[in-house]
Amino acid sequence: MTHFDRLEARPPQTRANKLMHDLRAILSIARGRAPALRAQLKAVDIKSLKSFADLAAVPVVRKSDLRAMQGALAPFGGLNATRPAALRRLLVSPGPVYEPEGHGKDWWGAARAMHAAGFAEGDIVVNCFSYHLTPGGHIMDCGAQTLGCPVIPAGTENIDQQVEAIHHLRPRAYCGTPDFLKKLLDRGEAMKRDMSCIKRALVSGAALPATLRAELQSRGVAVRQAYATADLGVIAYESEKDGRLNEGMVVNEHVILEIVRPGTGEPVKPGEVGEVVVTRLNPDYPLLRFATGDLSALMPKPSPCGRTNLRIRGWMGRADQTAKVKGMFVHPRQVAEISKHHPELGRLRLVVRRADEQDAMVLHAEAKGVSADFAEKVSATLRTLTKLKGAVEIVAPGSLPNDGKIIADERPVG
Repeated sequence: MTHFDRLEARPPQTRANKLMHDLRAILSIARGRAPALRAQLKAVDIKSLKSFADLAAVPVVRKSDLRAMQGALAPFGGLNATRPAALRRLLVSPGPVYEPEGHGKDWWGAARAMHAAGFAEGDIVVNCFSYHLTPGGHIMDCGAQTLGCPVIPAGTENIDQQVEAIHHLRPRAYCGTPDFLKKLLDRGEAMKRDMSCIKRALVSGAALPATLRAELQSRGVAVRQAYATADLGVIAYESEKDGRLNEGMVVNEHVILEIVRPGTGEPVKPGEVGEVVVTRLNPDYPLLRFATGDLSALMPKPSPCGRTNLRIRGWMGRADQTAKVKGMFVHPRQVAEISKHHPELGRLRLVVRRADEQDAMVLHAEAKGVSADFAEKVSATLRTLTKLKGAVEIVAPGSLPNDGKIIADERPVG
């Protein structure tokens, strides 16, 4: 399978240089139009942003803050550089959170993911993401149109009617959640309708267990995943070589992806699990260091498919690990802050349990060759930062799991 275009196989440093050049150009214009972006860049000289590492000087914007930002400054929290009247669509996600869609070609970046999933020009695509208010249906529709694929805008309603449409119109490709695809195939079998036309699927928005992927494969459908959000479009996607699925997901072109310590904007070491932070090079909605709240990790080598961009392990859970202890919230960023006071520390994990019918905190901290009273010093810092008392246990470097978890709430539910 050929690549979508030559950008996917360019040397990594060439890509990095071009992305940072384009980012500086976009920010120079957008800063004057987007108040929230202007505030984010208040202490940053745009000209100084020359490498991915330089982005660490820019504060993150958190997805979890969008609703409050939009409430304070409608409709998009001051993050949009294109005025609402000049956009193509104004969309609504649960929350509610509002997202813009501009007029640019493949505005959401879905076409590359579809191409990597085996979609080709002229393939009829049945799109079973919702078109009602939310971006999902439009993200995939836009990508399919870019590839030159006719679309059946099926959405998520009236499954019997969808089965009849598939039986009659014979789409080769499917977009939607993986469980809905199984539901469609099962319903088609029950209705004695031929669904064998569907050979390729690009799925997102729900888990794809290996057992479900294998079942869909056994029914003649090669299923590939895309990692996408309503704010950023398609961030990364699965690829294949010689028809075989490659491990992990390739980062999309025109986005810059970082993995940071949850609750902070500090990049983690390569391979360490952390929060996905994305900068989207989009003139209409130039999200800069947008913290998704999702966990993932960078993989050490490019994909065997020949695409040279970064590769991530896919979605690995949520980074929002805030816990309420003795009536007070403890945030991951507070725990991460401890390392700034004690550089000797490696990974940290704050475990919250119940002891003697009370909340109790124990900070497990990686360190080597520290003094006998070091744990007491760290405990004092923990108390200063969280306003709560907690014990500290020093453990060997590398002994804590590499899963991105900074706060582990082990209290029984109910």
